[in-house]
Amino acid sequence: MAHGGNPVFNGKNFRGATQAPPAPQAYGQNSYGQPQYGQAQYGQAQTGWNPAQQGMTQNQLQDMYNRPAAGPADTGRMTFDDVIMKTAACLVAVVAGAAVTLVVAEGLAYMLMIVGALGGFVLALVNTFKKQPSPALILAYAALEGLFLGGLTRILDAIYPGVGLQAVIGTLSVFAVTLVLFKSGKVRATPKAMRFFMIAMIGYAVFALINMVMMWTGAVDSPFGLRTSVEIFGIPLGVFIGLLAIGLAAFSLIMDFTSIEAGVRAGAPQRFSWTAAFGLTVTLVWLYVEIIRLLAILRGSD
Repeated sequence: MAHGGNPVFNGKNFRGATQAPPAPQAYGQNSYGQPQYGQAQYGQAQTGWNPAQQGMTQNQLQDMYNRPAAGPADTGRMTFDDVIMKTAACLVAVVAGAAVTLVVAEGLAYMLMIVGALGGFVLALVNTFKKQPSPALILAYAALEGLFLGGLTRILDAIYPGVGLQAVIGTLSVFAVTLVLFKSGKVRATPKAMRFFMIAMIGYAVFALINMVMMWTGAVDSPFGLRTSVEIFGIPLGVFIGLLAIGLAAFSLIMDFTSIEAGVRAGAPQRFSWTAAFGLTVTLVWLYVEIIRLLAILRGSD
């Protein structure tokens, strides 16, 4: 299973995948699906296949044999449909949270944005290190992130009209293209790509930390810190950093898809579809933030 891109999946490996209940078997079949033909256990008399003694008619017995084999959903295992439905629920929570900060008074919206940023960060850590997924905590995380994204969008959209809609379209486009490339097999989370990803992620994290400290201490007074105060050939540094970050987020989606596919194939318990949905939500939130920030930097340099 791929690791590294989204820490949500790291260390979990969908624990409990082997704990999913076995597929139900028709009466009178052993663990290999072969009829027992009235075989008696040691010290017991053979009873044979007498439908009357088993309390079943011949038609009922035949109907049981004719039923299709139990699928993953019937045996409590994770399926792609489960992941899709739970991811959709998380995204609805994100949209609902964003709608709140978009319609309330401006001062309250900013306060809710801060609450969403801090609360979302805390719940992200809780859900990441929690061994068993909690649907309530995951949905709460999504709603808090919605508050943060709604407030951020409101601020930037007031300065650069239309940037919010452009960021939504950009996020959906990157997600769709990444999914198509993954399904086609053209892009995979190979060990070599993973190593490059980890190196790039560490570099990006160091830059983000330095930039944040310099903004807090007043070392730079640019709205985006070093991203806009430093230029390379007349192009803001934030453009290059933003493109790198979007590429990293897109590859993180590839690793999310890989982890989900591995979980389904391993027969992971159905509850881990919430873990998969949470992982995708984390990555999509990150992707949206990077896209709207890049768009704002590009619009500000016009």
